[in-house]
Formats: sequence, structure tokens, C-alpha cells
Amino acid sequence: MTGTGPTGGVLSGLRVIEVAGLGPGPFAAMMLSDMGADVLRVDRPDEAQTVDYNSAEEYNLVNRGRSSVRVDLKSPAGRALFLEAVARADVLLEGYRPGVMERLGVGPRECAAVNPRLVFVRITGWGQHGPLARTAGHDANYVALSGLLGLLGPRAGRPAIPLNLLGDYASGAFMAVIGALGALVERARSGRGQVVDTAIVDGAALLTTFVHGQRLAGRWGERGTNFLDGGAPYYDIYDTADGGRVAFGAIEDGFFAEFLALSGADPAHFAERRDPARWPAMRERLAEVFRTRTRDEWRDLFAHTDGCVTPILEVHEVFDEPHLSARGVLAESFGLRQPQPAPRFSRTPSEVRGLPCLPGDGGAELLKRWGIGA
Repeated sequence: MTGTGPTGGVLSGLRVIEVAGLGPGPFAAMMLSDMGADVLRVDRPDEAQTVDYNSAEEYNLVNRGRSSVRVDLKSPAGRALFLEAVARADVLLEGYRPGVMERLGVGPRECAAVNPRLVFVRITGWGQHGPLARTAGHDANYVALSGLLGLLGPRAGRPAIPLNLLGDYASGAFMAVIGALGALVERARSGRGQVVDTAIVDGAALLTTFVHGQRLAGRWGERGTNFLDGGAPYYDIYDTADGGRVAFGAIEDGFFAEFLALSGADPAHFAERRDPARWPAMRERLAEVFRTRTRDEWRDLFAHTDGCVTPILEVHEVFDEPHLSARGVLAESFGLRQPQPAPRFSRTPSEVRGLPCLPGDGGAELLKRWGIGA
């Protein structure tokens, strides 16, 4: 068994059904499990169909801390078992295209009939309605149409694809968890569940709210020319003497003054630094300054200061970073080094509650805890 069951946490006692899928659904289920929910993943009978991005399942950390049961939702017995579990659950997460759960006979209407208090969370790329609702897509497609992808990257070049982090996870999984928790709060008042329509394209557009405000104020131009997208030289990435890179983010005058004092850069070269006409020359000067030291020398120089210079670490380096280590941001759990749960709760801490879940692993034990026989 990979899931540890209810062992505390802010969501201890909450029962969640995750219909196995890819991308945002598993990440949302992982967060709910980290916070203490008892999560049952419903996998298809064919294990190969549930493999996430063709990774080795025993190292698929997104699947950590829950149990799985194989169920054929196309069979009457499978549907009956599924609905029996639904009758005991608080939240259901599913990421099929619109209409698939209905065709299987386990859609919102059937689930509400056995459990009117159920929060039914639907996670898709395009949403439950609209011209594109039933078409295929992936993270890049959703963030592209939302306008988010067009904001990322240098002025002279293509937008930079942000892995699947801004779409699947930030715009999909996080919105699904927020929606589920919001519906649970409302259920405490009304006693009724509801359907939560979580669309990645909706969430990605929501993430751009700040930029739309800047545009309305006339303060936002084309990509790579603005103060937060690498246009401003005091908020950009610079190469170092050893081929490494640092992130520089001294937006405020006081922070920039501290950078000048510690780096030895000539303040005369950075007068009127808010003037975009001066940015190209300032960027050249800053590039020269940053090439005078190695990445780690810059790290040591600005450690414990307000100069806003930090090394850009490769993903394999983060386990040894002193601040992350002091906070336990990444640590070993169940023999695997991995990011730890966030956010942090003072009385009911979250924790990694088990190894990555393999299809069919631990589901029978969890069903028994829910009062469902083999």
C-alpha cells in the first residue's frame, strides 16, 4: 500500500476520489493528499493507459501519497462500485473531455443522486462549454490562447514555453484545489455540493490580470520591453564570469543603491534609471559588471543583503541550497528526494503521505476504511 491513510493535516477526514488522468488532476490530488485528505485514485483496468508522460511510475512523485483501485467504468459492476465510493466521498476530481463521465453513467447527475453533498470538480483545458470545449489540446495550447504565453520570453525571439507549470499546475491544479475548497466552505453553510468547472484557459487568463491592468493604464508595451519581463535592466538575467547566470531584481531605489555599493558599479552610469531610453546602455554596463565574478561569487557577495542578486540554480542543485535546506523545502520522504508540501500550517502540518501510487495499489484497504467490502 502506498497511501498512508488519514494521519492528520488540515484536510484530515476529507475523502477524495481522483479519476486517473494526466497533468492537473494528479497534481491537485497530490496537494489534497499532502494536506491530509484520504485520496482514492480510480485507475483503468489497462495500466498502460494511466502512465503519466511515459515516466517510470515508481518515481512519478506527483502520484505520491494515495491509494488506487482498478475499475472498469464501462461495466455495470464497475459503475456500481464507483458510485458506492462516491456516496461516501466529499470531492471528486475528473479530467476527461466534456461529456465522457456522462456517457460512462457517472456524471454529475448520477453522482449527485447518490451523494447530494459531493463537490464534483471537472478539470479540462478549454472548459465545459464554448467552441473549443470538445477539442484536444495541451498546456502550450491553453496558455497560448489565454495570452499568457505571449508575455514570456525576449523581445526579439519566440515566447518561452514554461514547461507545463503555468498551465497544468498553476492554471489547472491550483484552481481546481481552490475551487474544491471554496465549494466545501459553501457546503458547510448550505449542505449541498456542486459542480466546479475548472478550465486551464480560464486560470491562465486570470493569471494575466495584473498585465491587463497595466495595459489599461498605458504602462505595458510589447513583450520584453516592460519592467517585469526583462525589458528593464534592473530586473533581468545576466551571465557571469564562469558561464553561470544570476537573476537581478533591484526594482526599488534602496535595493538598487545597495547593489551599487556592494558590486562597485559606478552610480554615474545609472542616473535616471527609470527612463527606458537609457535602458540599453544601462544593460550593457550591468552585463560588464556581472561578468567580473562567477555565479557563486555573486551569491556569496549578496547573501543576507537587500541587493536582490541570486544565482540561477539548475534543478539538481536545489537540494544543497542553504536557505531551501534550512526550511526543508526539499527533503527525502519514503526514500525519495522531492519537494515538500506547501503552504505550511502551524497546528496541522502537511506531509508527504506515501510513495508514488501504482495502479491498483492499496485500493482494497482504503475501500474497507470507507466501509466498502472487497
